[in-house]
Amino acid sequence: MKILFFIENLGPGGKERRLTELIYDLVKNHGYECTIVLTKLEIHYDKLRNINIQPIIIEKTHKKDLSIFYKFYKIAKQLKPDIIHVWGNLAATYAIPAKLFLKIPLINNQITDAPCFSKINFNYKVNFFFSDKIIANSEAGLKSYNVKKTEGLVIYNGFDFNRIKNITDRETLKNRLNIHSKFVIGMVATFSLSKDYQTYIDAALKILEYNQDISFLCIGSGDNQMYKNQIPKKFEDKIKFTGAIKDVESLINICDIGVLTSFGEGISNAILEFMALSKPVIATNLGATSELIEDDISGFLINESAVQELENYLLLLINDDKRRQQMGERGFEIVNQKFGMKRMTDEFLSVYEKIIKK
Repeated sequence: MKILFFIENLGPGGKERRLTELIYDLVKNHGYECTIVLTKLEIHYDKLRNINIQPIIIEKTHKKDLSIFYKFYKIAKQLKPDIIHVWGNLAATYAIPAKLFLKIPLINNQITDAPCFSKINFNYKVNFFFSDKIIANSEAGLKSYNVKKTEGLVIYNGFDFNRIKNITDRETLKNRLNIHSKFVIGMVATFSLSKDYQTYIDAALKILEYNQDISFLCIGSGDNQMYKNQIPKKFEDKIKFTGAIKDVESLINICDIGVLTSFGEGISNAILEFMALSKPVIATNLGATSELIEDDISGFLINESAVQELENYLLLLINDDKRRQQMGERGFEIVNQKFGMKRMTDEFLSVYEKIIKK
């Protein structure tokens, strides 16, 4: 089977990693012929090189470059794929002419978040109307975008446990980062207002006033200067900003607890990574996070912007080694049972086969 994938770029995001893992599995283990089209030459994950896939770049010359419609149409006409599989709102829009005029089934994978308000607008309605199947990575995502169960389905993210087989030794990495505290807490997210690093920083500063045997890691890309400016000199070695890291699994492995204080997620890859490495997670109870974390069993779900609540749960786990270990073990079980890579690929394969048989 020939699949033509379309996404804007392969930057360091969750959906980009998920697509990369899917293509790798389809080619390596199922013999699919896959091609991927990008509108920007940005490739954060190297795995596609291992299966000799070179993305086709149709770079935009400006923000509203209408030539992308025709360029993608030409590629689809030449390749004659069995299915077009788009990952993103703009990619879905650009693929509509190819779907219509070449009569190629269109699978729409643009729902990867779960905002706490209906995000439906005219553009989304058009994309959904022309899609043969709409896929979200969470039940909350389908609900946020008002997609009926008859039109869409949920395929949860898949985690490849091979990613954690060759991670850097914990003590080696702690020494490299000059971390000498007993406990390490981490948050993995881009520095944008929607991720609410402010709540995480505020809780860290409160805890450090009376317990300095803890280091807090802020792991992610983006402009973090406003947060750095809030850190008193006496705590600069306790709150560390790493920037974007390719070997994020090794950093997560040195953490004792994971945190995500964002204002709503789909299925967060950061939370999956913490759980896969047997770390309890404290996260905002918005979006699809409750589909990942079992409250009070594998972690804690907190209210948005709840600094005191976050502080309390962090201290509870820091002071209870057994509870921390039990929650981490349950998190690992959840990822292994519900978010395995094979399960994700098998569910996509089932969708492809059903679409082709229509």
